[in-house]
Amino acid sequence: MRRTRLYAVVVGTALVASTALAAGPIGAAVASGPSGGQTAGAPPVRPGAPKVPVMTGGGGAVSSVDDVATQVGINVLRKGGNAADAAVAAAATLGVTEPYSSGIGGGGFLVYYNAGTGRVQTIDGREAAPSSFTPTTFTSPDGKALDFATIVSSGLSVGVPGTPALWNEATRRWGTQRLSTLLEPAEEVARRGFVVDATFNQQTADNAARFAKFPETARVFLPGGKAPDVGSVFRNPDLARAYRELSTNGVKSLYQGPLGAAVVDTARHPATAAGVSVYPGQITRADLARYEAPVKAPTHTTYRGLDVYGMPVPSSGGITVGESLNLLESYDQRTGTSLSKVSGTQYLHRFAEASATAFADRNRWIGDVKRVPATELLSQGFADERACQLFDSATAHARPIPFGQPDGSYSCGSTVAAQLPPRDDHGTTNLTVADRWGNVASYTLTIEQTGGSGITVPGYGFLLNNELTDFNFTPTAAGVPDPNLPDASKRPRSSMAPTIVLDSGKPVLALGSPGGATIITTVAQVLTGYLDRHQDIVDAIAAARLSSRNGPTTDAEPAIVNGPDGAALTAMGHHLKSVPEIGAATAIRLFGNGLFEAAAETTRRGGGSAQVVNPGR
Repeated sequence: MRRTRLYAVVVGTALVASTALAAGPIGAAVASGPSGGQTAGAPPVRPGAPKVPVMTGGGGAVSSVDDVATQVGINVLRKGGNAADAAVAAAATLGVTEPYSSGIGGGGFLVYYNAGTGRVQTIDGREAAPSSFTPTTFTSPDGKALDFATIVSSGLSVGVPGTPALWNEATRRWGTQRLSTLLEPAEEVARRGFVVDATFNQQTADNAARFAKFPETARVFLPGGKAPDVGSVFRNPDLARAYRELSTNGVKSLYQGPLGAAVVDTARHPATAAGVSVYPGQITRADLARYEAPVKAPTHTTYRGLDVYGMPVPSSGGITVGESLNLLESYDQRTGTSLSKVSGTQYLHRFAEASATAFADRNRWIGDVKRVPATELLSQGFADERACQLFDSATAHARPIPFGQPDGSYSCGSTVAAQLPPRDDHGTTNLTVADRWGNVASYTLTIEQTGGSGITVPGYGFLLNNELTDFNFTPTAAGVPDPNLPDASKRPRSSMAPTIVLDSGKPVLALGSPGGATIITTVAQVLTGYLDRHQDIVDAIAAARLSSRNGPTTDAEPAIVNGPDGAALTAMGHHLKSVPEIGAATAIRLFGNGLFEAAAETTRRGGGSAQVVNPGR
């Protein structure tokens, strides 16, 4: 039986009664001028509660990677806001404290359960290509792909930002508070600053050489010419100005006004250091003006009698998570042994085979194109055919696994062809929110690679995305249609997989993760750890992860690679590659009696932050 953890957290009156973030002196800050980096000023914003990975109680819940953002969301809930309100406010704050993974210059996907209607809907805030793009934009005259790293750190990688449009649509459709009100905490954090942790320091240091190519980025994010020290205060008054602009003039400032003009000018004419030359961007003010964040029906599959809802195209997350789960149920049927009863090695083997198979189908069929066969990709018949074609309980199938034919006619015929996997992305963050009325939000947002394009909008303090490098530069297999080539106003395929699970029409779990293509495997593994391996949700999040995405190697964390499961998987034919960590999940479990369990990472990215409005109640 799964346990319910009640963490006794001593927080004093700040968590229970506070309606604002705490503040206090943090020591001397390094001055670097009035408009960026670390500047002397008011004491920094601090959360009102300790950073813990799991908390149970009532009144609503928030989970994210960052304790300041989580506290902002909790404060919104405490003051009467709902899950949509809290999700937007927390996401805006992550744009300050996690600027290399999210922000005004990026995009994302929101999956939302509306307790009033009993419906799950989604908002597509994915960045879009300029209208000038064609399938050969990222190729040289001889048809070869341009250098990936060169395109990343250039204006050519920058897509039309979708995050502000998503915030506006979410608050307009489901929220109870004005967007301007919800942006106030993020503006305050940007102005007063936050305490730098090891993750922020390391991500900055990892990008320092790239940031130095762009003087404005270096000025804002490399104060004194280096990454801010752990424990120091980082302030971004330029970003506070950007939030003030959105609060005062609305998101039309980005899509039709001065903020958008600044974005377009920056992307099309990136200012670089002496001797540095980069590709110019192609986005125009007309591209911004035509951008929309549409509301879409979610993907849906059933697993263990539960309804699993996710994000549709241009994300591949909902379909690929769903197909992976369907394949696992097919393996149960074929072997006669459920996933809950097999050994740890066999669990990881089945999971790797399911995810690699689902990725083979993802890479062939999913993209921002017409007639994606989503219904068939999520059908149990298709999963049963794929299991019959490919699954062996004793041996790993050779990679890359061939893609299937989701045509509605299923038997156990031969497969067709294989495609090489595309490049991964990694600059993403995730948050989950539930309120006391039963509304639930799972929201994943990104600027694509950690640090995005590396280009900062002058005077506004936010990085522009490099989302257009999520397109495949050239087809992944000769003679096979590629649904993820660039094109005019097209949105690149994503792996983001915000997910909400319902039982008999009521939400019981919400979750998501950053991590590029490993998002899909992280979400699916947390789900199966919780549902099949009977782990507490925080333990399912903390468990060592494996990610097989149909490439020649399978990523696995050291606890797997260096343990007995790693040796056994290698003997079965899996080619394991040790990686430090995979994903950084957040989740909320809903008990249905007014109680919530918020959960986050225990150690990955320095550990996440889970809170409820009323702990222990």
